[in-house]
Order: sequence, then structure tokens, then C-alpha cells
Amino acid sequence: MAKGDIAAFRIEELSAGGSGLARADGRFVFADYTAPGDLVKLIIKDEQKGWAKGVILEILEPSMFRIEAPCPLYGKCGGCNLQHINYEAQLAAKEDILKASFSRIGGIETPAISVRASIPWDYRNRVQFHCQSGNRKIIGFMGKKARTVIPLNDCSASDPGIRKALSGNIIVPPPHKDRFNVYSKDDIFLSEGTNSRGRITLGSNPEISLNIDAGVFFQSNARMLELLLEDIKVLAKKSGSGLPLGDIYCGVGTFAAFLRSEFDEAELVEENKTALALAKENTGSLSYRYYGLKTDDWIKHRKPFAKPWGLMIVDPPRTGLGNAMRQFLAQSSIKTLAYVSCDPATLARDSKDLIAAGFELKELGLYDFYPQTSHIESLAVFVRAAKNEK
Repeated sequence: MAKGDIAAFRIEELSAGGSGLARADGRFVFADYTAPGDLVKLIIKDEQKGWAKGVILEILEPSMFRIEAPCPLYGKCGGCNLQHINYEAQLAAKEDILKASFSRIGGIETPAISVRASIPWDYRNRVQFHCQSGNRKIIGFMGKKARTVIPLNDCSASDPGIRKALSGNIIVPPPHKDRFNVYSKDDIFLSEGTNSRGRITLGSNPEISLNIDAGVFFQSNARMLELLLEDIKVLAKKSGSGLPLGDIYCGVGTFAAFLRSEFDEAELVEENKTALALAKENTGSLSYRYYGLKTDDWIKHRKPFAKPWGLMIVDPPRTGLGNAMRQFLAQSSIKTLAYVSCDPATLARDSKDLIAAGFELKELGLYDFYPQTSHIESLAVFVRAAKNEK
């Protein structure tokens, strides 16, 4: 197999990045916009020792999971990459990828994975737009291939408030920024650089309200966030009454705010100073400690509690936990560790170290925050056996 070769391939599964995967001549062959079960004619565009990348020339036999992508910009816009696969198959593929990551990277056999499905469309509350250089009235998403802006007047993955603003051409980019964020939920519409700050509610009662800023990271699927919060609250009720909470990489303090009634003491760590200021507003308590530090510096400077954590929540970036943080957790006394992840590979890597340090993986859940895309969010729950407590 060489660059420029044309051949037929049967797609076996989806890879972690959303490309279809076939096997030929002892190598993996990847192709975007394919579905498990597709028989496709590909032209090889890139060829390496262990793998090759192909581009579809023809779909010879369509998969039973293949559907017509509803968005007219699909394939041009860089936002979605799974619209050609029905939603049930998307979920099944993500579950397989999560399980395979634990097996391949961590050597871990997972417990049964619970899958939390989203609504497939109109789900995305927070969206990042780009504006076209030279004409800031043209906003949209960055194109998949060419680094140019694809103009938009609709996005069916976005919250209805964002779709309405797009169709009405009322989204205004902030001065001197080529990309910016908007957030929409219920009757709230926030846009970075203009009306950036607002207060939203989460939960069915609603249970909590939070101050957020469109320019500060916040989860993009409010319905899925509410499900995740409910599940973490169940963990909190089991994790040891009267013990402190740890909320590491806390962002605007969402978890700590939601669990305020469960914990008298808490420790919140967030290196983004604007996010931490919002966390203080959202959780404000004289018995809570706030650290505007990177986790490595927090480990060095924190004042330990006199008792172990009842629950620690870690919600790191895609790179996962750093070495120092993994070592710290290995040596700590934590009743329950809830690891919120946006990357199965780094979660599997970190889980291997946690298990080696005496934690047991008790639960693993997949939360589909981003339908129509290959992004995978998950929650791994670890407990430390009593004999390993320090």
C-alpha cells in the first residue's frame, strides 16, 4: 500500500478521533466520514509504517448506521464529524472507544459503562465563533481543511437562543478579537466582549444558580451537566459525612456550588483567576479555601486538612493529570475520587496509576456532552480500600 493507491476497504469501527478504521496489509487505514460496516473505495493520501490515511472516492456498500447528514455545511465546517452516523450508533461507538482505551492504554477491565444520552440537536449552550479577517460582520466556524471562516446563519447543534441570534444577524464580535464565545440558556444570552456576565440556573427545582462569563470556560451542554451533577451528588451522599470536599480544576465552582449543602469544608483550586473569582461568588463560604494556583503549586503551598477528604473531584484539561498530581493522589487519603474527563486516553493512563496506588475503579460513565462529534466526556469513580488508607 502506497500513497496514491486506490482500493476497497471494509470499515470495522470508529477510532478515537472519529475516523473510520479498516485493516489491510497489517496496517490500520483511517478515513473520515465513514461508518462501521461501510465498504468504501479510498485513495491513500498519507502512508506511514503502521498506518495509512485515505479519502473516500465512492461508497460501494453503505453501512446500516449511515444516514444523510442534515447540515448543508457538513464536511466543510470543522464543528461536527459524526453527522453521517445515526445517534444510537454514535453512542455505541463512543462506548467502545472508552472501553478500548482503558484496555489498550491502562490494561484495565472496566465495570459496565453507564451511558447518559443527550438530545442530539439544539443542545450546545456555549459556542465559539470566528470572524473573518477583513470583514468582521462575517462570523462562523473555522473550516475543516482550509483555515478560513465558514459563514453561518444557523447551527442545528446549538441552543435555540444561539440559532435565533445567528438567523437575526445580531451576534457582534468584540473589538480586536478574531474568535469569541457566546452562551445561551433559557432567556439568558451572553456574548464575550459585550454582555459577557450573567446568572444561570441548573437543576430541576432549580437547584443552584451560578454567575458565569461567556469568556470563561463553562460546560457547553447544560442538560448533560445537570445529569452529571445529579450523579456526583449521589456519590457525595455516600462519601463520608462531615469530611471535606476537594474541587480541583474547579472552574467557576460548579461542583462545589451544587454540593454546598453536603460539605461544611471545601478546597477549590483553579489557576484561571477570573474563573476562581466567579467560584468564590458561586460558593462563598468562610470555611472554604480557594487557591488561584496551578495544581503543582497548590500541592506545595496548601495547608492540609486535619481529616481526609470525603470526596475529591478532579476535572482536568484534555492533557489529564500531571505527574505531581498523580503522585499526590496516590499518597493522599480520599474516600471517593470522582475523575471527570474529556479524553479517554489520558483518563486510562491516569487510571492505571491510581489503581496501582491502591484505588479501585468502581464506576465508569459516559456523558454525551457533544452529539454529532467524536468528543467523549466521562466520569470515573474510584474508592480506596480501607487497608490502603493513610
